[in-house]
Amino acid sequence: MQLRYSFRLYPNGPQRCALARAFGCARVVYNDALRTREDARAAGLPFVPSGVLSKALTEAKKTPERSWLGEVSAVVLQQSLRDLDAAYRNFFDGLKGKRLRMGAPRLKSRKDHRQAIRFTANARWSVTTGGDLALPKIGDVRVKWSRRLPSVPSTVTVVQDASGRYFASFVVETDPADDLTRMPETDAVVGIDLGLTHFAILSDGTKIDSPRFLRRAEKRLKKAQQALSRKAKGSKNREKARVKVARAHGRVADARREFHHQLSTKVIRENQAVAVEDLAVKGLARTRLAKSVHDAGWSQFVTMLEYKAARYGRAFHKIGRFEPTSQLCSHCGVQDGPKPLGVRAWTCGACGAVLDRDINAAVNVAMAAGLAVTACRARVRPEHVPAQREEAGTHRDGQPTVAGIPGP
Repeated sequence: MQLRYSFRLYPNGPQRCALARAFGCARVVYNDALRTREDARAAGLPFVPSGVLSKALTEAKKTPERSWLGEVSAVVLQQSLRDLDAAYRNFFDGLKGKRLRMGAPRLKSRKDHRQAIRFTANARWSVTTGGDLALPKIGDVRVKWSRRLPSVPSTVTVVQDASGRYFASFVVETDPADDLTRMPETDAVVGIDLGLTHFAILSDGTKIDSPRFLRRAEKRLKKAQQALSRKAKGSKNREKARVKVARAHGRVADARREFHHQLSTKVIRENQAVAVEDLAVKGLARTRLAKSVHDAGWSQFVTMLEYKAARYGRAFHKIGRFEPTSQLCSHCGVQDGPKPLGVRAWTCGACGAVLDRDINAAVNVAMAAGLAVTACRARVRPEHVPAQREEAGTHRDGQPTVAGIPGP
Protein backbone atom coordinates (compact mmCIF):
# COMPACT_ATOMS: atom_id res chain seq x y z
CA MET A 1 0.00 0.00 0.00
CA GLN A 2 1.35 3.41 -0.96
CA LEU A 3 1.18 6.20 1.62
CA ARG A 4 2.43 9.76 1.91
CA TYR A 5 4.63 10.91 4.77
CA SER A 6 4.93 14.67 5.14
CA PHE A 7 7.73 16.53 6.96
CA ARG A 8 8.46 20.21 7.51
CA LEU A 9 11.27 21.79 5.52
CA TYR A 10 13.38 24.78 6.56
CA PRO A 11 15.19 26.12 3.45
CA ASN A 12 17.59 29.04 3.79
CA GLY A 13 17.48 32.21 1.70
CA PRO A 14 19.23 30.95 -1.47
CA GLN A 15 17.29 27.69 -1.29
CA ARG A 16 13.98 29.57 -1.09
CA CYS A 17 14.99 31.51 -4.20
CA ALA A 18 15.86 28.27 -5.99
CA LEU A 19 12.54 26.73 -4.98
CA ALA A 20 10.65 29.80 -6.18
CA ARG A 21 12.48 29.51 -9.52
CA ALA A 22 11.52 25.82 -9.77
CA PHE A 23 7.89 26.59 -8.93
CA GLY A 24 7.78 29.25 -11.64
CA CYS A 25 9.40 27.05 -14.30
CA ALA A 26 7.05 24.16 -13.57
CA ARG A 27 4.09 26.54 -13.82
CA VAL A 28 5.25 27.95 -17.17
CA VAL A 29 5.74 24.47 -18.64
CA TYR A 30 2.28 23.43 -17.47
CA ASN A 31 0.65 26.53 -18.98
CA ASP A 32 2.54 26.24 -22.28
CA ALA A 33 1.46 22.62 -22.70
CA LEU A 34 -2.13 23.48 -21.78
CA ARG A 35 -2.23 26.29 -24.36
CA THR A 36 -0.84 23.94 -27.03
CA ARG A 37 -3.61 21.42 -26.44
CA GLU A 38 -6.33 24.05 -26.23
CA ASP A 39 -5.16 25.70 -29.46
CA ALA A 40 -5.23 22.31 -31.18
CA ARG A 41 -8.75 21.68 -29.89
CA ALA A 42 -9.93 25.09 -31.09
CA ALA A 43 -8.44 24.41 -34.53
CA GLY A 44 -10.15 21.01 -34.75
CA LEU A 45 -6.89 19.08 -34.60
CA PRO A 46 -6.33 15.78 -32.75
CA PHE A 47 -5.37 15.70 -29.10
CA VAL A 48 -1.67 16.49 -28.69
CA PRO A 49 0.11 13.50 -27.08
CA SER A 50 2.58 13.77 -24.23
CA GLY A 51 5.55 12.81 -26.41
CA VAL A 52 5.03 15.82 -28.66
CA LEU A 53 4.80 18.13 -25.64
CA SER A 54 8.00 16.68 -24.19
CA LYS A 55 9.89 17.26 -27.44
CA ALA A 56 8.51 20.80 -27.61
CA LEU A 57 9.81 21.43 -24.10
CA THR A 58 13.28 20.24 -25.08
CA GLU A 59 13.31 22.57 -28.09
CA ALA A 60 11.99 25.49 -26.01
CA LYS A 61 15.03 25.30 -23.73
CA LYS A 62 17.22 26.13 -26.75
CA THR A 63 15.36 29.38 -27.49
CA PRO A 64 16.28 32.73 -25.87
CA GLU A 65 12.71 33.15 -24.59
CA ARG A 66 12.75 29.88 -22.61
CA SER A 67 16.48 29.30 -22.02
CA TRP A 68 16.02 29.90 -18.27
CA LEU A 69 14.10 26.61 -18.06
CA GLY A 70 17.50 24.90 -17.99
CA GLU A 71 18.23 26.42 -14.58
CA VAL A 72 16.01 23.85 -12.82
CA SER A 73 15.97 20.06 -12.80
CA ALA A 74 14.58 18.55 -16.00
CA VAL A 75 12.63 16.01 -13.92
CA VAL A 76 10.60 18.81 -12.35
CA LEU A 77 9.53 20.04 -15.78
CA GLN A 78 8.65 16.55 -17.04
CA GLN A 79 6.59 15.91 -13.92
CA SER A 80 4.68 19.11 -14.62
CA LEU A 81 3.65 17.60 -17.95
CA ARG A 82 2.60 14.44 -16.12
CA ASP A 83 0.42 16.57 -13.85
CA LEU A 84 -1.31 18.02 -16.90
CA ASP A 85 -1.93 14.50 -18.25
CA ALA A 86 -3.46 13.53 -14.89
CA ALA A 87 -5.72 16.60 -14.98
CA TYR A 88 -7.00 15.72 -18.46
CA ARG A 89 -7.44 12.06 -17.49
CA ASN A 90 -9.53 13.00 -14.46
CA PHE A 91 -11.59 15.37 -16.59
CA PHE A 92 -12.32 12.74 -19.26
CA ASP A 93 -13.06 10.06 -16.64
CA GLY A 94 -15.59 12.41 -15.06
CA LEU A 95 -17.32 12.85 -18.42
CA LYS A 96 -17.46 9.07 -18.85
CA GLY A 97 -18.89 8.55 -15.37
CA LYS A 98 -15.84 6.71 -14.04
CA ARG A 99 -15.39 9.25 -11.24
CA LEU A 100 -16.90 12.48 -9.93
CA ARG A 101 -17.27 15.26 -12.46
CA MET A 102 -14.32 17.63 -12.58
CA GLY A 103 -13.71 20.80 -14.53
CA ALA A 104 -11.35 21.06 -17.48
CA PRO A 105 -7.70 21.88 -16.70
CA ARG A 106 -7.06 25.59 -16.16
CA LEU A 107 -4.02 27.81 -16.37
CA LYS A 108 -1.95 28.17 -13.22
CA SER A 109 -1.31 31.64 -11.81
CA ARG A 110 1.86 32.91 -10.21
CA LYS A 111 -0.41 34.42 -7.55
CA ASP A 112 -1.58 30.98 -6.42
CA HIS A 113 -0.75 30.63 -2.75
CA ARG A 114 0.07 26.90 -3.01
CA GLN A 115 2.99 25.77 -5.15
CA ALA A 116 4.43 22.28 -5.62
CA ILE A 117 7.12 20.44 -7.57
CA ARG A 118 7.89 16.72 -7.69
CA PHE A 119 11.16 14.81 -7.89
CA THR A 120 11.29 11.17 -8.95
CA ALA A 121 14.18 8.72 -8.54
CA ASN A 122 15.59 9.88 -11.90
CA ALA A 123 16.33 13.27 -10.35
CA ARG A 124 18.93 11.64 -8.04
CA TRP A 125 17.62 13.28 -4.90
CA SER A 126 18.68 11.72 -1.59
CA VAL A 127 18.71 12.01 2.19
CA THR A 128 22.18 12.89 3.44
CA THR A 129 23.91 11.27 6.39
CA GLY A 130 23.20 14.43 8.37
CA GLY A 131 19.46 14.09 7.78
CA ASP A 132 19.12 16.83 5.14
CA LEU A 133 17.18 16.47 1.90
CA ALA A 134 19.53 16.88 -1.08
CA LEU A 135 17.58 18.23 -4.07
CA PRO A 136 19.18 18.80 -7.50
CA LYS A 137 19.97 22.46 -8.28
CA ILE A 138 18.51 23.48 -4.90
CA GLY A 139 20.89 22.10 -2.27
CA ASP A 140 20.72 20.30 1.06
CA VAL A 141 17.50 21.43 2.76
CA ARG A 142 17.05 20.97 6.49
CA VAL A 143 14.21 18.60 7.43
CA LYS A 144 12.35 18.19 10.71
CA TRP A 145 12.00 14.41 10.93
CA SER A 146 9.06 13.49 13.19
CA ARG A 147 9.06 9.73 12.45
CA ARG A 148 10.97 7.09 10.56
CA LEU A 149 10.11 6.24 6.97
CA PRO A 150 8.95 2.59 6.67
CA SER A 151 10.75 2.09 3.34
CA VAL A 152 12.79 3.87 0.70
CA PRO A 153 10.58 6.56 -0.89
CA SER A 154 9.98 6.53 -4.63
CA THR A 155 9.18 10.24 -5.07
CA VAL A 156 9.27 13.44 -3.05
CA THR A 157 7.04 16.45 -3.56
CA VAL A 158 8.09 19.84 -2.21
CA VAL A 159 5.08 21.96 -1.29
CA GLN A 160 4.79 25.58 -0.25
CA ASP A 161 1.46 26.38 1.42
CA ALA A 162 -0.40 29.67 1.65
CA SER A 163 1.34 30.70 4.87
CA GLY A 164 4.81 30.26 3.34
CA ARG A 165 5.68 26.97 5.04
CA TYR A 166 7.57 24.29 3.11
CA PHE A 167 6.89 20.56 3.32
CA ALA A 168 8.42 17.43 1.81
CA SER A 169 5.87 14.75 0.96
CA PHE A 170 7.37 11.27 0.42
CA VAL A 171 5.58 8.39 -1.32
CA VAL A 172 6.49 5.12 0.40
CA GLU A 173 5.41 1.50 0.07
CA THR A 174 4.35 -0.15 3.32
CA ASP A 175 4.74 -3.83 4.21
CA PRO A 176 1.27 -5.45 4.62
CA ALA A 177 2.59 -8.14 6.97
CA ASP A 178 4.22 -5.55 9.20
CA ASP A 179 1.07 -3.42 9.24
CA LEU A 180 -1.07 -6.35 10.40
CA THR A 181 1.20 -6.95 13.39
CA ARG A 182 0.89 -3.35 14.56
CA MET A 183 -2.78 -3.68 15.50
CA PRO A 184 -4.05 -5.94 18.31
CA GLU A 185 -6.48 -8.73 17.56
CA THR A 186 -10.09 -7.90 18.41
CA ASP A 187 -13.59 -9.10 17.58
CA ALA A 188 -15.34 -5.82 18.40
CA VAL A 189 -17.46 -4.06 15.78
CA VAL A 190 -18.80 -0.53 15.86
CA GLY A 191 -21.20 1.73 14.02
CA ILE A 192 -20.54 5.47 13.90
CA ASP A 193 -23.08 8.25 13.62
CA LEU A 194 -21.48 11.60 12.79
CA GLY A 195 -22.98 14.81 14.11
CA LEU A 196 -22.35 18.43 15.07
CA THR A 197 -23.02 18.65 18.80
CA HIS A 198 -21.08 15.42 19.23
CA PHE A 199 -18.59 14.79 16.45
CA ALA A 200 -19.01 11.00 16.59
CA ILE A 201 -21.39 8.72 18.46
CA LEU A 202 -20.40 5.06 18.62
CA SER A 203 -22.82 2.17 18.82
CA ASP A 204 -21.36 1.15 22.19
CA GLY A 205 -22.70 4.38 23.70
CA THR A 206 -19.50 6.45 23.53
CA LYS A 207 -19.93 10.09 22.54
CA ILE A 208 -16.99 12.19 21.31
CA ASP A 209 -17.52 15.93 21.65
CA SER A 210 -16.95 18.11 18.64
CA PRO A 211 -13.79 20.23 19.13
CA ARG A 212 -15.12 23.05 16.91
CA PHE A 213 -11.68 24.32 16.02
CA LEU A 214 -12.93 27.00 13.63
CA ARG A 215 -15.54 28.32 16.06
CA ARG A 216 -12.95 28.64 18.81
CA ALA A 217 -10.56 30.51 16.52
CA GLU A 218 -13.16 32.87 15.04
CA LYS A 219 -12.19 35.83 17.21
CA ARG A 220 -8.53 35.61 16.20
CA LEU A 221 -9.45 35.07 12.55
CA LYS A 222 -11.82 38.03 12.58
CA LYS A 223 -9.12 40.41 13.79
CA ALA A 224 -6.62 39.11 11.23
CA GLN A 225 -9.10 39.43 8.37
CA GLN A 226 -10.11 42.94 9.44
CA ALA A 227 -6.46 43.98 9.43
CA LEU A 228 -6.08 42.48 5.95
CA SER A 229 -9.06 44.38 4.58
CA ARG A 230 -7.55 47.72 5.69
CA LYS A 231 -4.30 47.26 3.75
CA ALA A 232 -3.85 48.72 0.29
CA LYS A 233 -4.01 46.18 -2.50
CA GLY A 234 -0.61 45.29 -3.88
CA SER A 235 1.31 46.64 -0.90
CA LYS A 236 3.85 44.72 1.16
CA ASN A 237 1.81 45.29 4.29
CA ARG A 238 -1.15 43.56 2.66
CA GLU A 239 1.01 40.56 1.83
CA LYS A 240 2.17 40.38 5.45
CA ALA A 241 -1.44 40.56 6.64
CA ARG A 242 -2.43 37.85 4.16
CA VAL A 243 0.24 35.55 5.54
CA LYS A 244 -1.08 36.13 9.07
CA VAL A 245 -4.58 35.13 7.96
CA ALA A 246 -3.21 32.04 6.19
CA ARG A 247 -1.25 31.02 9.28
CA ALA A 248 -4.35 31.35 11.46
CA HIS A 249 -6.33 29.14 9.09
CA GLY A 250 -3.40 26.73 8.89
CA ARG A 251 -3.37 26.28 12.66
CA VAL A 252 -7.08 25.43 12.57
CA ALA A 253 -6.62 22.93 9.73
CA ASP A 254 -3.61 21.31 11.45
CA ALA A 255 -5.49 20.90 14.73
CA ARG A 256 -8.51 19.39 12.96
CA ARG A 257 -6.33 16.97 10.99
CA GLU A 258 -4.51 15.86 14.15
CA PHE A 259 -7.84 15.23 15.90
CA HIS A 260 -9.10 13.16 12.95
CA HIS A 261 -5.88 11.11 12.85
CA GLN A 262 -5.95 10.32 16.57
CA LEU A 263 -9.64 9.41 16.64
CA SER A 264 -9.57 7.32 13.45
CA THR A 265 -6.50 5.39 14.65
CA LYS A 266 -8.18 4.72 18.00
CA VAL A 267 -11.36 3.44 16.34
CA ILE A 268 -9.43 1.18 13.94
CA ARG A 269 -7.23 -0.17 16.73
CA GLU A 270 -10.17 -1.12 18.97
CA ASN A 271 -12.54 -2.59 16.35
CA GLN A 272 -12.31 -5.26 13.69
CA ALA A 273 -15.18 -3.80 11.62
CA VAL A 274 -16.35 -0.19 11.30
CA ALA A 275 -19.55 1.09 9.70
CA VAL A 276 -20.34 4.71 8.83
CA GLU A 277 -23.06 6.51 6.92
CA ASP A 278 -22.47 8.07 3.50
CA LEU A 279 -23.37 11.68 4.30
CA ALA A 280 -24.33 14.28 1.66
CA VAL A 281 -21.74 16.79 2.81
CA LYS A 282 -22.07 19.00 -0.28
CA GLY A 283 -25.81 19.29 0.28
CA LEU A 284 -25.43 20.04 3.99
CA ALA A 285 -22.80 22.67 3.16
CA ARG A 286 -25.49 24.67 1.35
CA THR A 287 -27.70 24.97 4.42
CA ARG A 288 -27.56 27.29 7.44
CA LEU A 289 -25.31 24.69 9.09
CA ALA A 290 -22.61 25.15 6.45
CA LYS A 291 -19.92 26.60 8.74
CA SER A 292 -20.41 23.89 11.36
CA VAL A 293 -20.40 21.15 8.71
CA HIS A 294 -17.10 22.39 7.24
CA ASP A 295 -15.67 22.82 10.73
CA ALA A 296 -16.43 19.17 11.56
CA GLY A 297 -14.61 17.79 8.49
CA TRP A 298 -16.60 14.55 8.22
CA SER A 299 -15.26 13.64 4.77
CA GLN A 300 -11.63 13.81 5.89
CA PHE A 301 -12.38 11.65 8.92
CA VAL A 302 -14.21 9.00 6.86
CA THR A 303 -11.38 8.94 4.33
CA MET A 304 -8.89 8.29 7.12
CA LEU A 305 -11.02 5.48 8.48
CA GLU A 306 -11.25 3.88 5.05
CA TYR A 307 -7.54 3.84 4.20
CA LYS A 308 -6.47 2.87 7.72
CA ALA A 309 -8.93 -0.03 7.69
CA ALA A 310 -7.47 -1.21 4.37
CA ARG A 311 -3.93 -0.83 5.70
CA TYR A 312 -4.41 -2.71 8.95
CA GLY A 313 -6.73 -5.47 7.73
CA ARG A 314 -9.94 -4.14 9.23
CA ALA A 315 -13.37 -4.24 7.58
CA PHE A 316 -14.88 -0.91 6.54
CA HIS A 317 -18.54 -0.51 5.56
CA LYS A 318 -20.34 2.55 4.24
CA ILE A 319 -24.14 2.41 4.16
CA GLY A 320 -26.39 4.47 1.89
CA ARG A 321 -27.33 7.97 2.88
CA PHE A 322 -31.04 7.20 2.53
CA GLU A 323 -31.10 4.55 5.26
CA PRO A 324 -33.66 5.67 7.92
CA THR A 325 -31.21 5.28 10.81
CA SER A 326 -32.92 7.99 12.88
CA GLN A 327 -36.40 6.61 12.31
CA LEU A 328 -35.92 2.94 13.22
CA CYS A 329 -36.07 1.56 16.72
CA SER A 330 -32.86 -0.42 17.12
CA HIS A 331 -34.60 -2.66 19.66
CA CYS A 332 -37.65 -3.87 17.74
CA GLY A 333 -37.12 -2.51 14.21
CA VAL A 334 -40.30 -0.44 13.97
CA GLN A 335 -40.09 2.70 11.83
CA ASP A 336 -42.23 5.57 13.05
CA GLY A 337 -41.26 8.37 10.65
CA PRO A 338 -38.88 11.33 10.62
CA LYS A 339 -38.33 13.52 13.68
CA PRO A 340 -37.24 17.16 14.05
CA LEU A 341 -33.61 17.81 14.93
CA GLY A 342 -34.72 19.12 18.32
CA VAL A 343 -35.91 15.66 19.35
CA ARG A 344 -32.85 14.07 20.97
CA ALA A 345 -34.69 11.20 22.70
CA TRP A 346 -37.88 9.43 21.70
CA THR A 347 -40.12 6.63 22.84
CA CYS A 348 -40.80 3.67 20.58
CA GLY A 349 -44.54 3.24 20.23
CA ALA A 350 -44.20 -0.50 19.64
CA CYS A 351 -41.89 -1.73 22.41
CA GLY A 352 -41.93 1.27 24.77
CA ALA A 353 -38.15 1.77 24.88
CA VAL A 354 -36.93 5.35 25.34
CA LEU A 355 -34.03 5.75 22.90
CA ASP A 356 -31.20 8.23 22.58
CA ARG A 357 -31.44 9.54 19.03
CA ASP A 358 -27.69 9.50 18.26
CA ILE A 359 -26.81 6.16 19.90
CA ASN A 360 -29.85 4.56 18.31
CA ALA A 361 -28.73 5.86 14.88
CA ALA A 362 -25.19 4.49 15.43
CA VAL A 363 -26.60 1.05 16.27
CA ASN A 364 -28.78 1.15 13.16
CA VAL A 365 -25.76 2.12 11.04
CA ALA A 366 -23.93 -0.97 12.25
CA MET A 367 -26.95 -3.22 11.73
CA ALA A 368 -27.55 -1.85 8.23
CA ALA A 369 -23.96 -2.78 7.39
CA GLY A 370 -24.59 -6.34 8.54
CA LEU A 371 -22.57 -6.10 11.74
CA ALA A 372 -23.76 -8.10 14.72
CA VAL A 373 -24.12 -5.42 17.39
CA THR A 374 -26.25 -5.34 20.49
CA ALA A 375 -28.96 -2.73 20.86
CA CYS A 376 -29.01 -2.83 24.64
CA ARG A 377 -26.96 0.36 24.99
CA ALA A 378 -29.31 2.24 22.68
CA ARG A 379 -32.00 2.23 25.33
CA VAL A 380 -31.95 5.15 27.76
CA ARG A 381 -34.48 3.74 30.22
CA PRO A 382 -37.30 1.20 30.06
CA GLU A 383 -40.85 2.47 30.07
CA HIS A 384 -44.00 0.64 31.13
CA VAL A 385 -46.43 0.10 28.27
CA PRO A 386 -50.03 -0.96 28.90
CA ALA A 387 -50.80 -4.42 27.58
CA GLN A 388 -52.83 -4.52 24.41
CA ARG A 389 -56.33 -6.00 24.46
CA GLU A 390 -55.33 -8.99 22.34
CA GLU A 391 -52.45 -9.88 24.68
CA ALA A 392 -52.94 -12.39 27.46
CA GLY A 393 -50.47 -12.24 30.35
CA THR A 394 -46.81 -11.26 29.99
CA HIS A 395 -45.58 -13.84 27.48
CA ARG A 396 -43.03 -12.75 24.85
CA ASP A 397 -44.10 -15.00 21.98
CA GLY A 398 -44.79 -13.48 18.61
CA GLN A 399 -42.75 -10.31 19.04
CA PRO A 400 -40.87 -9.01 15.98
CA THR A 401 -37.12 -9.49 15.59
CA VAL A 402 -34.45 -7.55 13.74
CA ALA A 403 -31.15 -9.11 12.59
CA GLY A 404 -31.48 -11.95 15.09
CA ILE A 405 -32.14 -9.65 18.07
CA PRO A 406 -35.30 -10.79 19.89
CA GLY A 407 -37.98 -8.28 20.74
CA PRO A 408 -39.05 -7.50 24.34
